[in-house]
Amino acid sequence: MIQQTDWRANGVRVIPAGEFDSNTPQTPGMTRAAAINHARVGAEKLWAGTVHIHAAAKTGAHHHGDLESVIYVVKGRARMRWGDALEFVAEAGPGDFIYVPPFVPHQEINASSDETLECVLVRSGGEAVVVNLDIAAVETPEGVAWVDSIHKAP
Repeated sequence: MIQQTDWRANGVRVIPAGEFDSNTPQTPGMTRAAAINHARVGAEKLWAGTVHIHAAAKTGAHHHGDLESVIYVVKGRARMRWGDALEFVAEAGPGDFIYVPPFVPHQEINASSDETLECVLVRSGGEAVVVNLDIAAVETPEGVAWVDSIHKAP
């Protein structure tokens, strides 16, 4: 006998914008809100939500354990610092994606002094993992351009 799935209860879920859950691990300087996670919809392999960083704000240094993270910039200008002393820096704007590998110490900075940075965030696990770090940042980080076989060095 073939067992049938109850698609009404176990199918597509729509999470309305006003129903995101901010009861998630936080990092100083930003507000995260979960839309998709294990507790809300049963997701086992990803976490998705939003992050807002106020104008001119810098988050605390942190990493997300063994999870991969993807950040999509919706509005504003993101400045990312990363490394053992946050010694590397790159910026992203609306429409850009940012990839953060597992265990990479990083800091998000709102590069705008008058506009909130709004992003969509997706992680490779069903639960939020945030490890806040006590890292003194270097004064002058090294800019890192995206260089690969298609994108040549400036």
